[in-house]
Amino acid sequence: MKKYNISVEATLEVIGGKWKCVILCHLTHGKKRTSELKRLIPSITQKMLTQQLRELEHDGIINRIVYNQVPPKVEYELSEYGKSLESILTSLCNWGDAHIERMCGDRLEFLEDSILNK
Repeated sequence: MKKYNISVEATLEVIGGKWKCVILCHLTHGKKRTSELKRLIPSITQKMLTQQLRELEHDGIINRIVYNQVPPKVEYELSEYGKSLESILTSLCNWGDAHIERMCGDRLEFLEDSILNK
């Protein structure tokens, strides 16, 4: 087992990087298909989205639900363990809002039109 210098390293190992928190924030609003996540995060590549989803699933943060139908349907949702990150994600969003306002003024002028930015 790896030793960490401080506990935040363990957190960042699971949810760090450019995309994982963004994906998780979208999943706090319910189950999403891969295509929905791609539409909600247009600047992520399909390859990167797939990789990040696999890593989050491997770490037990999200569940991958496969429906036995034709054509195949797959959805992702926060696991019970992943739901324990919701307060952290909310705090990160709140800090980001305050930071944008401090640096740029009205945050709504500098945020994309998204359900997460209402």
